[in-house]
Amino acid sequence: MSFEGKRLVVVGGGSGIGRRIAADARDAGAEVIVAGRNPARVTDSGVRAAFADLSEESSVKALAEAVGEVDYLVTLASAPANGPVTTLDRDAVTRAFDAKVIGPLLLAKHFAPRFREGGAMVLFSGVAAWRPAPERTVMATTNGAVAFLAQALAVELAPIRVNAISPGIVDSGAWDRLGEAKDELFVRTAEANPARRVGRPEDVSAATLQLLSNPFTTGSVYHVDGGGRLA
Repeated sequence: MSFEGKRLVVVGGGSGIGRRIAADARDAGAEVIVAGRNPARVTDSGVRAAFADLSEESSVKALAEAVGEVDYLVTLASAPANGPVTTLDRDAVTRAFDAKVIGPLLLAKHFAPRFREGGAMVLFSGVAAWRPAPERTVMATTNGAVAFLAQALAVELAPIRVNAISPGIVDSGAWDRLGEAKDELFVRTAEANPARRVGRPEDVSAATLQLLSNPFTTGSVYHVDGGGRLA
């Protein structure tokens, strides 16, 4: 896939998956802007860093104005609010929706007039929407909302294409905080998944770039979960 001459904005690009998407798009010829609340985390050469806080509309508007015209936009921002429903903090729940649902809506609002012909957005959902689990109610709900948001935006913003990626368990660095329990989780996941392994950032990046570049795919959810939602 060639991205020569294309401008891509990756919001929440500080994650392992986000960094891989940015790097792969850059290597394919794109001009890449990685935006987030901590631009200092962006150290890759050939990638621009910018500030964006999806909980503040003024920040999203400023990002759009700074970027100007754009071909592609990917948003991976998340703010998990996990825990028993009986102990959930309302502010944490609001932050989760800001990152996954309200923030992408604001991105669509302020970037829609700036997309060039053939433009596309990719939102990030997640396997939790299809396999809800105890203490993951907010995660399941926000990820589920993303799937419907992609469909709705695909209709309203047409011919701008809007799709969603739903990753499963991916060895992106996010699970390193579990220590030795990470290995146990990955073994269980691999045993249950039809793919018989956990995901890698390059798996998700390849799917993302494909959705961005495919001119006849919109309003879809691309499951990159090794079949985890079926297990």
